[in-house]
Amino acid sequence: MDSLFEQYQEDFDSMPKFGTHFVRSNNNIETLKEIFNCVDLTSLNTDDSYSSVKLFCEKVRDFPTHYQDIPNVAAVCTFSKYASILKRILGETNVKRAVVSAGFPSSQIAIQHKIDETKDAIFNGANEIDIVISVGEFFDKKYEIVCQEINALKIKTAKLKVILETGILKTPENIWKASLLAMESGADFIKTSTGKSSVSATPEAVWVMTHAIKVFNAKNGKKIGIKPSGGIVSVDDALLFHSIVKNVLGEKYMNNQLLRFGASRLANNILTEIEKLKGNDRVVSYF
Repeated sequence: MDSLFEQYQEDFDSMPKFGTHFVRSNNNIETLKEIFNCVDLTSLNTDDSYSSVKLFCEKVRDFPTHYQDIPNVAAVCTFSKYASILKRILGETNVKRAVVSAGFPSSQIAIQHKIDETKDAIFNGANEIDIVISVGEFFDKKYEIVCQEINALKIKTAKLKVILETGILKTPENIWKASLLAMESGADFIKTSTGKSSVSATPEAVWVMTHAIKVFNAKNGKKIGIKPSGGIVSVDDALLFHSIVKNVLGEKYMNNQLLRFGASRLANNILTEIEKLKGNDRVVSYF
């Protein structure tokens, strides 16, 4: 894998420092609708159950009847055991059915168990899979194992989002290398965090990831998606990440085919802000 890193070393060295040539996205209704339509609405709680996930999905399914002027979220993301509920309730909508798989959030199970869990989730109705890289193997510089695992979990009938756990990787160089490994191994999206570590999505991490995506696209002609995730709660946070992606990757990334936000509380906060911009002073708690 050294040759892969060498191929991109000059691009890493010439990457602008975070914050240079940077314009913040405007807080307006159209931008907020765009962000809302890119949300992977997430429920990954210890007390989740079949009944709570069913209710969660029903709210998403019925959202257009309550907010006809706002496009629905991009996906619902749950534990893999609930894949059949996602399919049963959301199967006839445009909302994607995402699950976390392969030993989420630590990725510390045998590869065959990761494969079995992923295949089972897809069989039961998931069409997007979120996995975590083997961070320990990465730190041991066993890059081929990291790549082999990602590649083994890439199944054609589902989009694969690869979580780098950037808060643990810490340095720009580690985040850059992990981004390249994931994209080289078949990731459709690269994602910052599980939301289960002490440090989740940061602007600096997304800055590095978007630049890695940009140069990977230039060299390979492949558009890889980006998913900031973990700790994104406020509208200001969402606007900041939206700005980074738009500044680095351009207008073509401003859709849910290439941009996602992993969040649970953000959706209601966006709806509340939209109401505020319309002149309505009320807190929305739809989800």
